[in-house]
Amino acid sequence: MEHAGFTIWFTGLSGAGKSTIARLVEKELRQRGMKVEVLDGDVVRTHLSKGLGFSKEDRDTNIRRIGWVCEVLSRNGVVAIGAAISPYRAIRDEIRARIPNFIEVYVQAPIDVLAERDVKGLYKKALAGEIANFTGVSDPYEPPLNPEVVCYSDGRETPEESAAKVVAKLEEMGLVPLPSAVPG
Repeated sequence: MEHAGFTIWFTGLSGAGKSTIARLVEKELRQRGMKVEVLDGDVVRTHLSKGLGFSKEDRDTNIRRIGWVCEVLSRNGVVAIGAAISPYRAIRDEIRARIPNFIEVYVQAPIDVLAERDVKGLYKKALAGEIANFTGVSDPYEPPLNPEVVCYSDGRETPEESAAKVVAKLEEMGLVPLPSAVPG
């Protein structure tokens, strides 16, 4: 099935659930016959952005690289899903300006909830001053001003409910076929 490409950009603090929700959206879109690729921030750092640190400049470079790949994929009829903290609004806006049909999804959860469920203990270390430049604690995170979708991963919504919310928005925008329109 041919379809127009577009980009879904998940942003939010570390551990908010971006990758989990992105994978659920990916699964649903694949079931509808769409070509989908997920660019997970952690995976991209291992391959495409290996060697970059966590300075503002390196973070911007990392996000611009993910954005460029999303742009290329979208231009070629693929649904590109970016799931990365992407803390700086200006870089997200820069990417949005380059990609037609850019859908920003803000996965929102407060730091106390994230620290409580953080199995690696990174938030506790960051809050204790043991980790420098930790986004949302000792380094800024600029939430989106007008995201197309806000998912609440603090317990108000399950990941499945959040994913359904994203897919419903894509249907509303005419980017995704309704389930009844999917052959099969």
